[in-house]
Amino acid sequence: MSLVNRLREAMAHPGSPPLYPSDDVDGRIVPARPVPAAVLVAITDRPAPGMILTERAGTLRQHSGQVAFPGGRIDPDDASPTAAALREAEEEIGLPPSAVRVVGEADPYLTVTGYSVTPVIGVIPPDVPLVPSEAEVAAVFEVPLSFLLAPGNMVERSILLDGRQRRYREAIWDNRRIWGATAAMIANLSDRLRWIA
Repeated sequence: MSLVNRLREAMAHPGSPPLYPSDDVDGRIVPARPVPAAVLVAITDRPAPGMILTERAGTLRQHSGQVAFPGGRIDPDDASPTAAALREAEEEIGLPPSAVRVVGEADPYLTVTGYSVTPVIGVIPPDVPLVPSEAEVAAVFEVPLSFLLAPGNMVERSILLDGRQRRYREAIWDNRRIWGATAAMIANLSDRLRWIA
């Protein structure tokens, strides 16, 4: 069975509620009306699949230098979260939408910065050239899916932030820190995708 079909089968089963539906800041998420956003969870079609992640440019106002999926705000012209994720991936890493075989959308994730982020799962060729946009992305890299989905590699941590305890997920791969919303979305996918790695 192809990777696309295996992923579609995994995503088609009604799963349990997401492990991490939102950033956790003492049970409060603000603002009350989140901004719709979407990210592309691009998985490479190879015998040992990988997941494409980016390191955000250090010049960005928000989340500079952090590891993230390609993606962003859903624009009024975007027909769907999938359309937004594909558009953003093309803008940020030069990934042509025609190179992505879309599997489907996963459960939205609510961030403390006020976004409701829909992860869009897609499969891409392992050799598709990816060119980061200098304005937004410092680097594009691939992390083995087996590493991201292994239970011991994603750990839960906590930090005191603005007087409140915040819990978050974190994994370190190749000296890169994958944490926060990106790590939580990966953790949410792990139960369905673990057998694919």
